[in-house]
Amino acid sequence: MADLKTFFNPNSVAVVGASAAPGKIGNAVMKNIISSKFKGEIYPINPKGGYIEGIKTYRSLSEIGKPVDMVVISVPAKICISVVEEAAGLGIKNLVILSAGFKETGSDGMELEKKLVEIVKKNNMNMLGPNCVGIMDTITPINASFSSVSPNKGNIAFISQSGAMLVSLVDWSQETGLGFSRVISLGNKALLNEADFINATADDPNTSVILAYIEDVTDGKKFLEAAKKAASKKPVIVFKSGTSQAGAQAASSHTGALAGSDLAYETAFEHCGVIRARSITELLNLAAAFSKQPIPKSSRVAVITNAGGPGIITTDAIENNGLNMARFSKNTIEALRKNLPAEANIYNPVDVLGDANEDRFEFALDKVLADPNVDCAVVLLCPTAITDPVAIANAIVKVNKTYPEKPLFTSFMGGSTVEEGVKIVSKAGIPNFTFPEPAIHCIKGMIKYAHAKDHLEKSEDSALNYTDVDSRTVKAVFYDVFRDKRRVLLGSETYEVAKAYGIPASPVKLAASADEAVKLAEEIGFPVVMKVASPKILHKTDVGGVLLNVDSPEKVREGYFQIMESVQRYLPQVLPYGIEVQKMEPEGTELIIGMSRDVQFGPMIAFGLGGIYVNLLKDVSFRLASNLTIAEITSMIGETKAYTLLKGYRGKKPADLGAVIDVIARAAKLVLDFPEIAEMDINPLFAYEDGLSAIDIKITIS
Repeated sequence: MADLKTFFNPNSVAVVGASAAPGKIGNAVMKNIISSKFKGEIYPINPKGGYIEGIKTYRSLSEIGKPVDMVVISVPAKICISVVEEAAGLGIKNLVILSAGFKETGSDGMELEKKLVEIVKKNNMNMLGPNCVGIMDTITPINASFSSVSPNKGNIAFISQSGAMLVSLVDWSQETGLGFSRVISLGNKALLNEADFINATADDPNTSVILAYIEDVTDGKKFLEAAKKAASKKPVIVFKSGTSQAGAQAASSHTGALAGSDLAYETAFEHCGVIRARSITELLNLAAAFSKQPIPKSSRVAVITNAGGPGIITTDAIENNGLNMARFSKNTIEALRKNLPAEANIYNPVDVLGDANEDRFEFALDKVLADPNVDCAVVLLCPTAITDPVAIANAIVKVNKTYPEKPLFTSFMGGSTVEEGVKIVSKAGIPNFTFPEPAIHCIKGMIKYAHAKDHLEKSEDSALNYTDVDSRTVKAVFYDVFRDKRRVLLGSETYEVAKAYGIPASPVKLAASADEAVKLAEEIGFPVVMKVASPKILHKTDVGGVLLNVDSPEKVREGYFQIMESVQRYLPQVLPYGIEVQKMEPEGTELIIGMSRDVQFGPMIAFGLGGIYVNLLKDVSFRLASNLTIAEITSMIGETKAYTLLKGYRGKKPADLGAVIDVIARAAKLVLDFPEIAEMDINPLFAYEDGLSAIDIKITIS
């Protein structure tokens, strides 16, 4: 990935298109760089020369005569090409192109953008944009953007694909006190993209939290590498817009139908430890939580309140979000009993009553946070005629300083009455919310990150290191399918593929005549299943194309003609390849293992309950096939209802879970080795007490 050290910390900046006219972007950029108290050299570039904002102006980059670390460009799109060529000739390595008029405008703009990329790649340059707001770093400091305001200094890096979202949130943060280390507007992402900046901020000592607003990912593999590296060091929180299923491509397999476009992002984020925000509000709430509070050691939450209703609401939110209400130690309960009014609730949630003031809040919070069974706390305050929000806020801040290792949140529920108290806790770094549910969502996000970080640190070697696979056989099968101008493999072909990769499957042979069908059935052993062989028939049973439990040579012969006649009657235009003869296996727990290939993140492996109910029940869990580990496979199985059946349900003996894990790993190995596999379904896969058998396998290649 790109080295962006001087990109964020340049010693000199040139502004091409600098202007003395208020209202011009070139003027706004100049004013922002100057007002940010940038310590390096500033070189305005304008053909008219003279002075802009009191700084000597040069007619071209060449006229400067000194090295320049970064060039900010704000000129018409067509002029950008010559400016970039000049910068390349001078050995300048960092470009921020604010100019619009590129691929966002159509084919002509697309061609201009391609020329830009060719030049910068040829000269090993870094380029942000085009069509972006710019870049800001509060530590350097520099504001090389045309944002109307500069961000508060803080420890949050914000990367945004939308310029409008960026300037709006920076402006909003002025009132909330949220502070940023870096703010980056990605624009068209012609060269540098979200992965480059996530990677660059992962090692930034001034950044504690990485936020990103994205609409898409430019390079899935690069994003996964960068996000995984960053998440192992600090929280990466992403709000991904465009989550509807309308854009998902049509799929012919069960797995493809279940794997919508947004699911690929969801799976990818889980894979690399990214915390996904479901709204801009949640994104900013999580940013405040992670940037100002420590990560809780576990999920045991304590609640202190001066009103019963909000305490119940918060308790519900804690349990509904998979967190735990802390159980206090005997010492804590006794201390609360002795020092709180008899009417107070001394168990979690602790109700200090409506007449409580700062001393009661302080005592209860102190005792609760001192309890080793408490990992974090939420303090609720309802404005009664008795309460003093300012005094209570100061008491909360005091206790928070005593227990800095335990995250603390407040919910001062009200408006102007609690406003001054809110300012006090917020200034002290305690996130406050008007109502308690967002605080609980933040704790949930922090716990999720703690688990993800722990998983990344303990991740095993790949589970896909198989040496007993026969890739030559698979290549030969695929070659024959391509030569036949087909995309869907026949059952006999999928059996050969499965066998080559150690996936246990019920044997399938293709018969081109009734005599051959009888011979194959006798070789396989009765009873057998007979199926029509045609890639054009997706639902064989609908056209009478399947016969089960055929137990004699006579019935095989009769069944061959029966299936052929039925298919001819329903689909006279279809010419079958023949009849597939398959071993009739005993019934087991029906599972599905599938694969759908995402355009960005590659193959996704699915596991869940199989059979005819797979699309109805949708009991399916997904993981990315790349770098899949035994731990991840075990986890994905445990997320499904199928796991309950596999463990043994209502007196049934457990199925062979080890064999299931092995088959998932082998399926992942197969689809990674052969990127031409577009979709795959193993459905049903019968699981037994000892071993497995794949009954029906569908593979589509492209």
